Amino acid sequence: MKKFLEEFKAFALKGNVMDMAIGVIIGAAFGAIVTALTDSFINPLIAVITGGAKKDENGVMQVVGGTFTIRGVEFSYGAFISAVINFLIIALILFCLIKAVNKAMAIGKKKEEEKPAEPPKEEVLLTEIRDLLKAQNNKKE
Repeated sequence: MKKFLEEFKAFALKGNVMDMAIGVIIGAAFGAIVTALTDSFINPLIAVITGGAKKDENGVMQVVGGTFTIRGVEFSYGAFISAVINFLIIALILFCLIKAVNKAMAIGKKKEEEKPAEPPKEEVLLTEIRDLLKAQNNKKE
């Protein structure tokens, strides 16, 4: 079970998986922007152009709060601006999160690189044998 968890951790922290997760989250946030744009601007604009909307008596454009009205059709720009702000906030948070994860991974890699690799046992034994032979040769001379 421990090996399975270690393998999963290595898989989850790979760059490709993190990039994919970011893409999904930003895609969902961008989807909200597109939905707000469609609901708030495009659909009412189509209704104004096609005449399928209720018309105001005076036909004058009125701006009220987060909406404005043209010919009785209400445009809600407040929801769109809210979706854009949400997207920017999510993108900023994800940027900071990924930056922190990359920094933590870089620190882990530096610690691994700083620690010198131990030579194989055969090499250690051969080095000891060489040193002993040198010492014996020096005693004979």
